[in-house]
Amino acid sequence: MTAPRARTAAAAGCLTLLILSGCTETPKVTPVKPSVATSAEEAGGMSKLIAAARDEGALNAIALPRDWANYGGLIDGFEKKYGIKVTVDEPQGSSQDEIDAIKERGKSADAPDVIDAGDTFARTAARQNLLAAYKVAAYDSIPDNQKDAEGRWSNNYGGYISIGCDANRVKPCPRTFADLLDSRYKGMVSLDGNPTRSGTAFAGVYAVALANGGSFDDIRPGLDFFAELNDRGNFNPVESTSTAVETGRTPISIDWDYINLDYAERFRGKGLDWQVAIPFDGSFAQYYALAVNKNAPHPAAARLWQEYLFSATGQNLRLKGYARPVLMETMREDGTLDEDAAAKLPTVEGEPKFPTDAQLEKARMTVDRGWAKAVGG
Repeated sequence: MTAPRARTAAAAGCLTLLILSGCTETPKVTPVKPSVATSAEEAGGMSKLIAAARDEGALNAIALPRDWANYGGLIDGFEKKYGIKVTVDEPQGSSQDEIDAIKERGKSADAPDVIDAGDTFARTAARQNLLAAYKVAAYDSIPDNQKDAEGRWSNNYGGYISIGCDANRVKPCPRTFADLLDSRYKGMVSLDGNPTRSGTAFAGVYAVALANGGSFDDIRPGLDFFAELNDRGNFNPVESTSTAVETGRTPISIDWDYINLDYAERFRGKGLDWQVAIPFDGSFAQYYALAVNKNAPHPAAARLWQEYLFSATGQNLRLKGYARPVLMETMREDGTLDEDAAAKLPTVEGEPKFPTDAQLEKARMTVDRGWAKAVGG
């Protein structure tokens, strides 16, 4: 009959210790496998996630050119910091190619661990249940309109659609989308891929739509513009990759400002005068999303890669590639932003606005149905 009093005394003792010395009965959290962890904390903390990733020793990426938003610097930095080999399949692949690879390769060892896709494509992949829910340590600092509420994808970097031009071959270089219809630009105007598969090209059509009476609700004027551009003979169907730009096959390219600015810097020493303009008649900004494949063959490395790209180190490396990190304002406030690199970004007027999920989905369907007809493909 003394046991209840003993328990009461013990509880009282703990209460006294709690008041005097912080005695608590915190339940222990058992770490889960990296393949199902929705945060580094669930995986046992960053140290255990890093150890698990190092044990895996590899990361399968796809469609990440080294000259795209400083992926060269990011890959080199990740490999050096963690000793994990990064393999990039199909470097010039499109956002749709990434999604197709996840579907087609299933649980095979060569399936992509991670993807970097236009956020319209990331949304599609999430709806198709292809992505793992994972929230990086910086998740709460990412603006709500730049992430999935479940953590299946989060936007990491972005920029503005711009016009790049080989000033040695084109005189004068166009400054607006309206300029592109001029007969002097016959056979010169290219996109970075097909907008039904490429997030960049899709954004280019959106930007042109805004310049021609369209809106986030109506991308049709963008298709009409490219149909006219094609009818006039100005549209060049060659994809404006870095090789195509360097060799002169795509003398005018509608692409992200960070891509065109990188070309300008990189090719200057090779005699290519690549001029860049952000058209005032159709200002369009967008971000690219990062995500983990639900069936990633290297689940710990995949999650560590996300943490690295959303860290201050990763975000500042984006700046060195002229891309605008999604955490730029947070980093400016906490003093971790590389201000010298940020000062090199082109100046744009006003705050960027972004289409809603519903508007993006409607636009995607319109482009998917109308692009081939617009350019005769």
